[in-house]
Amino acid sequence: MDYLDFYSLKEHPFSLSADDRFYFNSAQHARILTKMKYTIDERRGLGVLVGALGTGKTTLARRLLEEMDESAYEAALLSVTHPVATAEWILGKIAAQIGAGKPAGEPNATLEQIYHRLVEIDEAGKKAVVLIDEAQMLRQKEIMVALRGLLNMEPEGHKLIAFILFGTDEIDDGLAAYPPLRQQVSSRYRISVFPPQTTAEYVRHRMSVGGTKKAVFAAGAYDIIHRFSGGVPRVINIICDNAMLEGYLLKRATIDEALLKEVVIDLNLQDTTQERAAEEKLAV
Repeated sequence: MDYLDFYSLKEHPFSLSADDRFYFNSAQHARILTKMKYTIDERRGLGVLVGALGTGKTTLARRLLEEMDESAYEAALLSVTHPVATAEWILGKIAAQIGAGKPAGEPNATLEQIYHRLVEIDEAGKKAVVLIDEAQMLRQKEIMVALRGLLNMEPEGHKLIAFILFGTDEIDDGLAAYPPLRQQVSSRYRISVFPPQTTAEYVRHRMSVGGTKKAVFAAGAYDIIHRFSGGVPRVINIICDNAMLEGYLLKRATIDEALLKEVVIDLNLQDTTQERAAEEKLAV
């Protein structure tokens, strides 16, 4: 059972899987990308991007990687999948991704391999870049020591590699455990939830990329979407996908406020404007 034909779509516009074709270049996204590229191009070493769950950190990481021209950068994107990652694991991943050959196994030996490869990249006139997603799971001190060791490689008076860490605010906990690495953070960026107008623009953008120019969502529907998603892209996708399925089942050509209210109740979502008002009242 699907709603594509009913709403004149070619593809599902609100999939939860990362898809570069649906990338939404908001003013915030464009600004952060520019800052991250500056960190990389000026060889400033270590940048950190933080944001709440579902705000699009992985999407930004993938976009940045996509924009790294292979003729100018040796770039890699690593995703930390478990909180017990070791220095041996992350160094091995870096070595493999930048073409340093099969990891030697022992961290110091792998560091030496990476160093020689970084020199080759630098001599070829390229910049080495490693983006690390879900970096809040990097908690081991040995990992911090290894990353600092790589950042300290400056044979020609400039850093041979740049790292951008993507994750939740818990990244700071890991960095705090090893001040020498925390002191190397040259840039820090925050990705925030969408304001109301951007939420509406985001929904219309994804519908357009999905293949339709029709105004499927009523003008008043965007306020409901924003209030119950809090402007979090992942939650916006969940609400809209469920609303379109429900609209299809009810044969509603237009998704209005009433239908959306039913959907957010079914999803057990709360009105975030009320939550924020309660938080502000407690803070007074």
